[in-house]
Amino acid sequence: MGIRFAAGGGREGWIRTTLTAVGVGLGVALLLGAASVPQLLQNRDDRSYARTPYDSMEAKPPKAGDTTVLVRNTGTQFRGRTATGVFLKADGEHPVLPPGLDKIPAPGEIVVSPALRDLLDDPANKLLKERFDGYRQIGTIGDAGLLSPLELYYYAGADKLTAVGGAHRVARFGQDESLPLDPFLMALVVLICVVLLTPVAIFIGTAVRFGGDRRDRRLAALRLVGADARSVRRIAAGEALFGALLGLAAGAVFFLLLRQLVGVVDLTNVSAYPSDMAPEPALVALVALAVPLSAVLVTLFSLRSVAIEPLGVVRGGKRRGRRLWWRVLLPVAGIGILLASGRVERDVGSFVNVPAIAAGSALTLIGLSALLPWLVEAVVGRLRGGPVPWQLAVRRLQLTSGTAARAVSGITVAVAGAVALQMMFASMHDDFNQTTGQDTTRAQLTVHSMSGNGPLAQRMIDDFTRTPGVTNVIGTVQSYVTRPGKTKVNDITPTTQLTVGTCATLRELADVGSCEDGDTFVSHTNSGEQNTWLDRTARPGKPVNVGADPDFDPRAEPVLWTLPKDSRTVKARPNPSGSKIDGILATPAAVDIEKLSEATTTSWVKLDPNEPDAEEYVRNAAARISPLLGVDSMRAVDRDKQYASIARGLQIGASVTMALIAASMLVSMIEQLRERKRLLAALTAFGTRRSSMAFSLLWQTALPVVLGLALAVAGGLGLGAVMTRMIGKEVTDWWSFLPLTGVGAGMVAIVTLLSLPPLRRMMRPDGLRTE
Repeated sequence: MGIRFAAGGGREGWIRTTLTAVGVGLGVALLLGAASVPQLLQNRDDRSYARTPYDSMEAKPPKAGDTTVLVRNTGTQFRGRTATGVFLKADGEHPVLPPGLDKIPAPGEIVVSPALRDLLDDPANKLLKERFDGYRQIGTIGDAGLLSPLELYYYAGADKLTAVGGAHRVARFGQDESLPLDPFLMALVVLICVVLLTPVAIFIGTAVRFGGDRRDRRLAALRLVGADARSVRRIAAGEALFGALLGLAAGAVFFLLLRQLVGVVDLTNVSAYPSDMAPEPALVALVALAVPLSAVLVTLFSLRSVAIEPLGVVRGGKRRGRRLWWRVLLPVAGIGILLASGRVERDVGSFVNVPAIAAGSALTLIGLSALLPWLVEAVVGRLRGGPVPWQLAVRRLQLTSGTAARAVSGITVAVAGAVALQMMFASMHDDFNQTTGQDTTRAQLTVHSMSGNGPLAQRMIDDFTRTPGVTNVIGTVQSYVTRPGKTKVNDITPTTQLTVGTCATLRELADVGSCEDGDTFVSHTNSGEQNTWLDRTARPGKPVNVGADPDFDPRAEPVLWTLPKDSRTVKARPNPSGSKIDGILATPAAVDIEKLSEATTTSWVKLDPNEPDAEEYVRNAAARISPLLGVDSMRAVDRDKQYASIARGLQIGASVTMALIAASMLVSMIEQLRERKRLLAALTAFGTRRSSMAFSLLWQTALPVVLGLALAVAGGLGLGAVMTRMIGKEVTDWWSFLPLTGVGAGMVAIVTLLSLPPLRRMMRPDGLRTE
């Protein structure tokens, strides 16, 4: 019967049912999205594993054959976006293929992802197109070879791939390179899931109570025609069930629309194929059962203190205050569970009590939501006097404080959870953000080649120096040299590094003082033990072997070069990358670079900050010199990839959750205005100024929000302190709540402004009309 009343209750009934269905639908869509995350990640991981070249660390590399392929990873960046690539060279006529390719591209050919193709075809990306001018596009990579439709990825054919040059030979593709999640990050992920999903559950519980006052008056009319108290409660439950079922259907529609967006919307460089968003069947069944059941239970629970009589609705003449004990018990129990679950150790494979962390943090946040109505009632019940807008707001809150508290409970829980998360992020920040020591004031890019020679190093210096936006270039050729003869120490041949560069370059690497082309030096660091070791090889006036290391290639003939007798010992200084280069320093005229075995070439490039595309010009210059050159951006802080991925996921989830909370507050505000439409019109008819009505609406929203934010700060700090203690860290930021409360207050201000146009419409005289 309740479903029949909801479906056939006229315009007012359908408006209430629609509001409930939309509210529940938004929550259900988000829950289905969350239920899709495990499958989405699994699908992405499966495609990542399938395209990874198989490389067994235990077995010897395969010999060249008809099916083997030489591969070398590469990539580039363009205006903050990363394009990942792989160089390929087939050894035979029937090479193994990575997923998404029909054939191995020949030298000079390239196969790109659809997103990279579109980027290259855009006339605004002329600099990126120049970087790939040496290649002819022969096709696009299939979906099976990409992580997402917006991924920038390519396979390029190369004819100069060698093992010495950094390539390795594979006989098949498909390898799991994933790393186990750090226990600290596991605890953080659990808390993130609870923080993001708890407001959704609270919002669904709030949505099923939309239009509660009007519903109670309709139920009183049913009592007048003969229905008993149990019947009207069943009718109310039926109405809620109907709205929840429509909400499930609406949620499914919203989710299907959301699925299509993930393939075309790039949120913080994250996208996915729509087919990846497939909710786990068990989680779908749980949502389908839990939402209608919770709608019925919430409705029956809300009617426990309401006496619906034939002549009206009685909510208690002198209403008894809300009970506090069970509300306090929830967060206390949650904190107790967290404290009893023990500490999380960072050792890989250590136990993380996921159920305890999830249950404890969820109970704490739900407890804050339960405390809010009591706090609002206790505070507004003691307020007296003030201007007209203030009195209107206070009186309304005194009559129905529960409705106002429910409207802001979601933001209270979200802010509390965000405070706790921020405290955890701050406490573990240094564990996952390491200072690299790189000096980004001396250089912003490093360019390196796995093969080095004098002409290549000089060309790199000359070409980069002429590149627009470059102010300085430091270029070196480096190789390891050994002491000739049978002079092993603990079965290791004495070895040191030989670095060749101009005098200007050597001054960047050590305090060489006066320097002319042809000079050589022996560079020492502050480590006496290391200096003693390198002095076994770097002996002025004595020969060194600049050929292959005999420990790795015993059959190689030594290539001797004598370190000049007048070589001075100098003190090393940090290079732009932050490391000190010890060993032998030589200028180009002092040594024949062509004789060096397995040399590498490195350049550090300093950019002009006034040229926005300086980095792009350098990358293009490097591509012209050799496509095998690697260009990396220097940074003062290195961020752990898993940590960065979690932070990015939190940013996406928080944005969606906050948008849902804002929508729920707006819908709740409009629903409250609808219920007071006649009252607002009557006040306006009696001469109450519209500005007073608007300010009363602002105060009516602001008071619960202020109280909710205060409760959120206290609860969030407590939860954050306990979670930080759980991972054995100290709280480093007790003031993390300040920007978060500002965001919450700003959201309320926006929602209030959006509710002003409906307020003006409902203050019109036709609001006095009744059906």
